Amino acid sequence: MQWLARVCVRRPVFAAVLMLLIVVVGIAGYTRLGLDQFPDIDAPMITVTTRMAGSGPEEIETDITEKIEAAVSTISGINNLSSTSANGISIVSIDFSLEKNGDVAAEEVRDHINRIRNQLPKDADSPEVQKMDPSSSPVLYIAVRTDRALVEVTEYADKHIRRRLENLLGVGQVNVVGGRERQINVWLDPEALRAYGLTATDVKAAVAAQNLSVPGGTVESGPVDYTLRVRGRVESPEALGAVVVRQQGSHAIRVSDVARVEDGATDSSTIATVNGESAILLTVRKQSGSNTVEVVDAVFERLDEVRKDLPAGWSLEVVRDASGLIRTSVSSVQEHLILGALLASLVVVLFLGNVRSAIVSALAIPISLIGTFALMWAAGFTLNMITLLALALAVGIVIDDAIIVLENIFRFVNEKGMKPFPAAVAATKDIGLAVLATTFSLMAVFLPVAFM
Repeated sequence: MQWLARVCVRRPVFAAVLMLLIVVVGIAGYTRLGLDQFPDIDAPMITVTTRMAGSGPEEIETDITEKIEAAVSTISGINNLSSTSANGISIVSIDFSLEKNGDVAAEEVRDHINRIRNQLPKDADSPEVQKMDPSSSPVLYIAVRTDRALVEVTEYADKHIRRRLENLLGVGQVNVVGGRERQINVWLDPEALRAYGLTATDVKAAVAAQNLSVPGGTVESGPVDYTLRVRGRVESPEALGAVVVRQQGSHAIRVSDVARVEDGATDSSTIATVNGESAILLTVRKQSGSNTVEVVDAVFERLDEVRKDLPAGWSLEVVRDASGLIRTSVSSVQEHLILGALLASLVVVLFLGNVRSAIVSALAIPISLIGTFALMWAAGFTLNMITLLALALAVGIVIDDAIIVLENIFRFVNEKGMKPFPAAVAATKDIGLAVLATTFSLMAVFLPVAFM
């Protein structure tokens, strides 16, 4: 420390260039830092979801849940294993120790489940293995409002708005909430089925057999090969009603004879309202590790483009923005950081009675903090409430060392009558070791926090 002080006093241009270099590198790092409310946390928590329609909780637990638990229980690093068996669904939650890599844990769970896949019921869907991501919660809720039919709004929101938002950088998923998709409903008539001697299974089998598209082989025409497909899918409710269920002599029994076919919609599984009025909501989730504020800003820009193409009478309204809280929280911490630096400089003026000395010591605050941004960027940190509060706490540590050294130089000049340059070298040498020991002591106190 003494040699650096001596070099900086004797080479003021070198000292100025050194400080300027720290500031430039720090500003470059600051422009690349992400902005979020909290740091990204990779929690090694895995859920295994298996669905089997029409099954009760007891059957789900015996045939699915217990087998999955037995398969994954041998994986190393499990802290807690819990499960939920309900009507038609099994959910197994696996909580690993923090030392376990989440991606590795997910792959191990998939491998162990694949080994017992043939032991699960044939009617059960394939188990879905998902890694819990605390940062994957929706960052934006967008309401699509119009007086059109709900089915029409759902189709437009899904095929036009959702797809234009999902291709943005940083956007992980866009879900439609409160919508109802188009669906052709076949309402069976029990009396008509009984009269013709048919069952619901007969109608289902007829529709499945006559409403499909299959490969038809290839046709060779010289050097060109054509791929053929047999298109047998119905394209309207009338065509579905004309499907033959059974042939009785010269009379064909069609779907329309035993059922009512309508161009309807799926049942509502979610409902969305804005100020008491029905609406369609688009929930925007960001990709893991992406910057929330940047993602929201990009979505806002794309929404401006989408609004220009909306039909007359349609509107898009942002009803919830997670970045607003982040901006407010970070702005508040930044304000406290600046106020803390100003108050620390004011204390120097009050106790030393020298404005020039206060300016010199106050320069240590911005230079140190700006230089820290470069190290934060290199370490992969973001500007969040945790890191900004840490910087606010560091202001006191930085100004402490500056005040101690500056006060000792001030004493050497006033009490010993030394000139400023030799006084700076001698005063720094006088207390350099003590200041260094104090700094290392503070680092030792806060170092354990870095491992949390």
